[in-house]
Amino acid sequence: MTEKEIIEIIESSESNHIKVAVTDIDGVLRGKIINKQKFFKAVKDGFGFCNVIFGWDINDACYDESDVSGWHTGYPDSIATIDLNTLRHVPWNENIPFFLADFSNAKDVNVACPRTLLKKIKQQADDAGYATLFAKEFEWFNFKETPQSLYEKNFTNLQPLTPGMFGYSLLRTSQYQSFYNDIFNLLRRFHVPLEGLHTETGPGVYEAAIEYTDALEAADRAVLFKTAVKEIAYRHELVATFMAKWNSSLPGCSGHIHQNLLSVNGEENLFYDEKEKDGISKLMQHYIAGQLYCLPFIMPMYAPTTNSYKRYVEGAWASTSISWAIENRTTALRVINQTPMHTRLETRVPGADANPYLSIAASLASGLYGIKNKLPLTIAATKGNEYENTHSQKLPKTLQEATTAMKDSPVAKELFGEAFVNHFILTREWECKQVVESEPNAELKRYFEIV
Repeated sequence: MTEKEIIEIIESSESNHIKVAVTDIDGVLRGKIINKQKFFKAVKDGFGFCNVIFGWDINDACYDESDVSGWHTGYPDSIATIDLNTLRHVPWNENIPFFLADFSNAKDVNVACPRTLLKKIKQQADDAGYATLFAKEFEWFNFKETPQSLYEKNFTNLQPLTPGMFGYSLLRTSQYQSFYNDIFNLLRRFHVPLEGLHTETGPGVYEAAIEYTDALEAADRAVLFKTAVKEIAYRHELVATFMAKWNSSLPGCSGHIHQNLLSVNGEENLFYDEKEKDGISKLMQHYIAGQLYCLPFIMPMYAPTTNSYKRYVEGAWASTSISWAIENRTTALRVINQTPMHTRLETRVPGADANPYLSIAASLASGLYGIKNKLPLTIAATKGNEYENTHSQKLPKTLQEATTAMKDSPVAKELFGEAFVNHFILTREWECKQVVESEPNAELKRYFEIV
């Protein structure tokens, strides 16, 4: 739609208020409701959003030494820009109009804005003549709890939606059919269409695959998906969590990224070449090589919390090494090459707790790095069980280890710019200090409901 058409939709809307939201560094959607008069002014001039949005952590505690935002700035308003192309109506909230915004035009905080970063990386792909095709998939746990009961129980003895381990179960989804159907149907009306939805292994676990689109829209959908699922769960007196590893004895929650590059007109899959082995084009080989090379230096963008690293357990469906293979779910990167047009790469490292803008930006930027530098694919494809491969380089074990590697390497700054990396490193170093392992259920209290 044109800007004029979108404005006309809002003018004719029965609702006098519009919901707008931005995303912070942790991928948490933060927003407000504004009236029509303020909305039309905001479309023209932007609207003020306190710069603390990039000056505090996931639990609203202010960082100590942020250059972007802090007490030294007085926490003024930064100007957020509404993206009219993100218009949606919230079907579970009286169809209120909804828009995403970012800080791409705000010189004071734009370096810290995740959506602005992804727009920058996507522009690099556009400039190189590639159309991006991305999709996120998520696993998450559902509980018969409320936000109040979580705290009353001190996050102990939580009751899952369904019992036992029963992946791909039609029986289990029939137990809470209205919740299951609402996720699928309401999200489609919210323009976050799902390809599929099913149970996964674990009590009360669902998995959803979001339909493919360009990189920026894929990240928009992913951010909105997580918040929407939580809101829909609330309506059914349930709580959904995207925490990477809420329980050490159960499988973790992933946030895999599917991706490929197309010709500008979208008619040719540039990741496929019938003349190459297994149909994997030279371009895709460079893309894979770039991701493998950069992976050790950008891990916090895939695994941003202290809890994230507890998911990387051998034999628990999460990758633990820098590896790739064809149709193999034990490696970091999985090539799916069943048909020419759908030949693609699945980056299996990100958890469900990762900021979708940052994880997709990391995936795309590192792949483009491999193409730009024509990196050869020197790591051999895994045959069989990668967990048994003692020669592969292992992923970092902790957020501290991963953050130090990112800080000490020039790779991240080359990919994302020094200003963003400096701010992001500061936030991850802060995050390392916030969870006191000796405190009972510290990670559950910090991450369970919010990430």
